[in-house]
Amino acid sequence: MEGHKKAYYITVAQGEITQSATDSPWDFKIEATDAEILALREYFNQNYGTEWAGFWRAHVPFVEYHHDKANDQYDETIKKVYGMIYQLGDEEARNHIESMGILKDEED
Repeated sequence: MEGHKKAYYITVAQGEITQSATDSPWDFKIEATDAEILALREYFNQNYGTEWAGFWRAHVPFVEYHHDKANDQYDETIKKVYGMIYQLGDEEARNHIESMGILKDEED
C-alpha cells in the first residue's frame, strides 16, 4: 500500500529514520508514506555528502562560511528536511519547528 502512512521517529542530527520509538532517542514523530520517507532519506543522504565537502573545505581557512557553496547547499537541504517534518509531524513537532524559526524564509 503505497499511500498508507506509518509512524516514524526522526533524529535530525544523525539523519536517522526509524519506526521504533524505543530503540534510540528521537527528535520528531511523523506520519509518512513510503514515498515520503524515501524523499526524506534522500535529503539526509544529500546532507551527508555535503558534510564531507564541508569537512574538506574547512581545511582551507581563507574561505568564509557565508561564501562556501557546500554550506549553502547544506542549509538549503536542512530547511527541506525541517519543512517535511513540519508537514508530516505531529503538533509537538510543528510547534517545536515554529519555535526554531528555521522556516521563516518560506513563510514570507
